[in-house]
Amino acid sequence: MCLRQDPMASYDVNSRDTDPQPRYDLNDSNRHGTRCAGEVAGGANNSLCAVGVAFEANIGGVRMLDGEVTDAVEARSLSLNQQHIDVYSASWGPDDDGETVDGPGELARRAFKEGIINGRGGKGSIFVWASGNGGRERDNCNCDGYTNSLWTLSISSATENGHVPWYSEACSSTLATTYSSGSGLEKQIVTTDLHRGCTTTHTGTSASAPLAAGICALALQVNERLTWRDMQHIVVRTARRANLQAPDWVTNGVGRNVSHSFGYGLMDATAMVNLARRWTPVPEQHKCETPSSHVDKLVPPHSMVVLTLTVAQCPSVKYMEHVQARISLEATRRGDIKVFLTSPAGTTSTLLDKRPHDSSRAGFREWPFMTTHNWDESPLGTWSLKIHNDGRYSATVSDWTLVMFGTEVQAGTAPPPQPPPPAPTPSSDRSSAAPAASQPPPLARLPGCLRAHPESLLCLECERRKLLSDGACLASCPAKTYADQEGLACLPCHYTCAVCSGPNDYQCSACHGDASLTAGQLGTACLNTELLARARAADRYAQRFTH
Repeated sequence: MCLRQDPMASYDVNSRDTDPQPRYDLNDSNRHGTRCAGEVAGGANNSLCAVGVAFEANIGGVRMLDGEVTDAVEARSLSLNQQHIDVYSASWGPDDDGETVDGPGELARRAFKEGIINGRGGKGSIFVWASGNGGRERDNCNCDGYTNSLWTLSISSATENGHVPWYSEACSSTLATTYSSGSGLEKQIVTTDLHRGCTTTHTGTSASAPLAAGICALALQVNERLTWRDMQHIVVRTARRANLQAPDWVTNGVGRNVSHSFGYGLMDATAMVNLARRWTPVPEQHKCETPSSHVDKLVPPHSMVVLTLTVAQCPSVKYMEHVQARISLEATRRGDIKVFLTSPAGTTSTLLDKRPHDSSRAGFREWPFMTTHNWDESPLGTWSLKIHNDGRYSATVSDWTLVMFGTEVQAGTAPPPQPPPPAPTPSSDRSSAAPAASQPPPLARLPGCLRAHPESLLCLECERRKLLSDGACLASCPAKTYADQEGLACLPCHYTCAVCSGPNDYQCSACHGDASLTAGQLGTACLNTELLARARAADRYAQRFTH
């Protein structure tokens, strides 16, 4: 299978040479990188295996896990040729054992910072990260300092039937999802393997992150000016709930579906590429911190405490991106602690869930628990931090600080034009002029709306028998969308459908001009007319040949 291997993107950090070829052994234990590489950039029209998502991309390999993995090894790998490499795909991290709390060391953090500030000529390196495979151990990916970082685009997995895989970890730092393996009856990922072979059994979030990296490469192919933050905004705006099934789906304060298992949903390559073509660069990112007073709050066994912070001002941050709760906490048994953060808009993020295997007495020291669930919400108002202690021993919250990252102007929009000041009337001076007519309240400008976002003036909740669609309340869903099962909102159809009854490609009821509606076992799908004609012609030829 042909991969466009790029020597400038390759290095063997373990052996300190320029050849990253895997070491062969009886167990083929070095197969991981080869499998991931094929998902991204497997050659088109090859006769051996599946095509890569970004089959025109150049790809390199970094051999760094086949030896002692130190801070220096990680830093060297993450900083390799930052002016040449656009996307780093990483399917590694701390142990997924349900008891480890660990993140990048000083050198690796420096490599991350250097990458997002100076990488790609100042546009920033794009770090795509697998969210982790500790689901069976009830691990939480917010205890992984790599996925729990605002510098990484954290990706979880979904099975082919839209379920949460047994290995997948849930956490509030996950941004989006791609497919991977599931139960024994569900398909796994097809990709390249060692010995110039092909495998149909690639698994885990290790298989999901490269798919995401390939989709990011497609977006860069049509718009190489995208920054690392542009890419995250595009993912948030295009990811789809689709057929993903999880009990924790909620609608956040600006009307987006989000889940701790799947983030904002499945990445949509077509939608990302289309949005990337017309994307306006995001405004400058700003940061504001609101520290608590010294807390020293006792959390007795089998109890809960609620700590609040009121954010009265957050200079230059009106629309949030990442939010961190930096917490210091002492616990006799760390795994008994659960932490929840609720924003002023009412969105609750699970920053930490119970981890039965974590018996550490170390607690947390200024650990930056991160959530992406408040994207584009306003930071102003009262935040609440709920800390549950489900164990037999006391815990103490020393202090916590709320750290909010975001922009003054909403990404993807231009600043609203300022109306000219009213001209004074000639018949009266300024002091006797009648007061200007007051602006109508936000709800008056949003017919059918029950609750609106105070900053963006987008509707968040509609009256009965109205459907929420892109911040407006409509009597029926517009083209290329359908009403959800609850009849509350309009959701996007599969991109192949012009009209649909649900999110899947077999729920089409009308097609675009280049496709025909075709009945199948599951329903009706839109198949490209030209490809359908070729397939039928090939089938007729095969029948003639066999007869």
